[in-house]
Amino acid sequence: MKNKKSTNMPYTPSDWLSELSEAYFDAYESIPFGILVGQKISEKELFHMAPQICLKMRGIERSKANVDKATEAMLTSYLATQDQIEGIFNNPHIAFGFAYLASHYGIGLLLEEDVSEIMAFLEGHQIELNKLISKKINKKV
Repeated sequence: MKNKKSTNMPYTPSDWLSELSEAYFDAYESIPFGILVGQKISEKELFHMAPQICLKMRGIERSKANVDKATEAMLTSYLATQDQIEGIFNNPHIAFGFAYLASHYGIGLLLEEDVSEIMAFLEGHQIELNKLISKKINKKV
């Protein structure tokens, strides 16, 4: 992987799997608060939170410019991929993972080939990712 090294950023696909479970759980915890803003949030929509959580996890200021870069990269990549590979985002964990990685790409922390490599790993380890996330959710409950 050729990502730009950062002291607080995962380096191996396995490390990303662990961080993605943390990031997903962070997004998941916001579900009950949707009602406060008049929105019913389900796990299917959590990928929308990936740019904000990306910035939070990296300790990057959530300025309008940073949020816009991360969000634009996430949305354009998400839509293009969804159009090319039908059903790829049926699993909300994979959808969030892709959005999270695309957000990193948008702010210049990952290269396109890094995102592809990590996504290939995630797709091959969906059961492990699901278990990590479920463990965090069930521990909270």
